[in-house]
Amino acid sequence: MMLQVAVISGKGGTGKTVVTAALADILPGKLAFADCDVEAANLALLLSPREKRRIPFFGMKKAVIREETCVVCGLCKAACRFNAIYQEPGGAYRVDPVRCEGCAVCMGVCPERAISLLEHQGGEVVTADSDRGPLVYAELRPGSGNSGLLVHEVKKEALKESEGRDLLLIDGPPGIGCPVISTMSGISAIVIVTEPGIAALHDLRRLVTVSSGFSLLHWVVINRADLHHGYTGEIELFCAEKGIPVIGKIPFDPAVMLAVRDGVPVTRRDCAASRELAGIGKRLAEGLSYVPG
Repeated sequence: MMLQVAVISGKGGTGKTVVTAALADILPGKLAFADCDVEAANLALLLSPREKRRIPFFGMKKAVIREETCVVCGLCKAACRFNAIYQEPGGAYRVDPVRCEGCAVCMGVCPERAISLLEHQGGEVVTADSDRGPLVYAELRPGSGNSGLLVHEVKKEALKESEGRDLLLIDGPPGIGCPVISTMSGISAIVIVTEPGIAALHDLRRLVTVSSGFSLLHWVVINRADLHHGYTGEIELFCAEKGIPVIGKIPFDPAVMLAVRDGVPVTRRDCAASRELAGIGKRLAEGLSYVPG
């Protein structure tokens, strides 16, 4: 049975994608990858994949006004609480799809039944090949919602692409919302990437509260761990209280920024961060009892 591991974080900017790309570069076996951070999918920047196909994603429906039926009464505009309906200089009413939330209130108040909810493309799911295995990610269009549903579509395509593989490695989204819940559903384990700071510690606590509702193996990685030893100690204490192993403390290393600038995993560089990440990969494989087929 293929293992599925997600690298997630309670807040953005902790280095989650850097860690994911490093693990993608060093873990043995046949791997596949999914980037479920659909609002800012960056894993492809470090894995240099070759795109294969794009699959349209239709999420939330949007209101559309039929001009030939509309009597320009303005009731829809008055009822819309998202200011999504506007009137053109010529008198016709239009719907701004970026503002529309698909609530259908305008449909309910229209006396002429001139408004319908229609499918609206909110993004695309992209399948690609990298040197280490297939990669699936998404591009969510600006203003589009339903990113949790898009995460589900990315995982579904990734499972198709990863047939016969040993491990599906997922670059997950930050936070504790719907995209994170969708990412954690049905997987084997999570690696939480955090950093020494008051905001990161606060969000780590919230994320652990959410993830504890799932039957998952948990590990924590502290990135830039030497920037504030006090908060690093607090994170370690919290993890000890929760029984979550800290499998690595990555030092602040300028080589990480240089590797990202060059579009390669930092494990391609001989530096302090890459050496610690090598140890993290080894400890993760041991914790998973991961033996490639």
